[in-house]
Amino acid sequence: MIPSTFDYVAPTTVDEAVAALASAGEDAKIIAGGQSLMPVLRLRLAAPTTLVDLGRIPELRGVREDGGDLVIGAMTTHHDVIHDPLVREHARLLAEATSTVADPQIRHRGTLGGALAHADPAGDLGAPVLALEATLVAAGPSGRRSIPAADFFDDYFTTTLQPEEILVEVRIPERTGWAARYEKFNRVAHAWSIVAVAATVQTDGGTIRQARVALTNMAAVPVRAHAVEQALVGQPATADTIRAAAEQATEGTSPMSDGNADADYRRQLARVLTRRAVSTAADIA
Repeated sequence: MIPSTFDYVAPTTVDEAVAALASAGEDAKIIAGGQSLMPVLRLRLAAPTTLVDLGRIPELRGVREDGGDLVIGAMTTHHDVIHDPLVREHARLLAEATSTVADPQIRHRGTLGGALAHADPAGDLGAPVLALEATLVAAGPSGRRSIPAADFFDDYFTTTLQPEEILVEVRIPERTGWAARYEKFNRVAHAWSIVAVAATVQTDGGTIRQARVALTNMAAVPVRAHAVEQALVGQPATADTIRAAAEQATEGTSPMSDGNADADYRRQLARVLTRRAVSTAADIA
């Protein structure tokens, strides 16, 4: 199907993009890679009056360090996130999870910011960003504001970004030396996650000193598995400890039942994948 008619704007600075979005009104859409938006346009599930393309804004791409934070531009592609040495050193969980996104073609075109702003509960990057306790920076007519990852995801395909705001960067506290694992279960290769678990741990002498665990597709938004983390910290990194902690993975979740899996099946997957993710991360550490 052919998309409906729309105007196209390609700003070259963040300020121009914010102004273009404000001028276009509530029926405008941002294109930040387009790997989710273009199929929706072709099916006419969305009919924006204006597309604001962020692809020509250089400041939205790249990875840098700022104090103790890793700063990733919102338009940095999945491919660049995976292969960036700073990400692999200081936020390995994000590189690990991003490597599971779709296929190479999409990873070369899709962007970190586009995926996060799309807020698909089955998307693979929300849980890692949540587990890494990232802060997402938005720019709007009133300037820039910082949004903790825990407050960014609001509901299915909905974030706390305002209509006239764009996501400009993701700031992640450096987790240098932390081991990580993203365990994903799907029906076919390159498909959305039925359930996935993002885990990153810091160990010392066989003891888990710190742990961060978050779940994909176990609620309308990514969910932090605080009960698992609390059960792990200060404990020996043994199979029995990890297995017992993983049994608490479903606390605070509300998985849906759909054509891929029912809620009980997702709960069982969450426990199994949490055990696998934490065990693998602990072994690496």
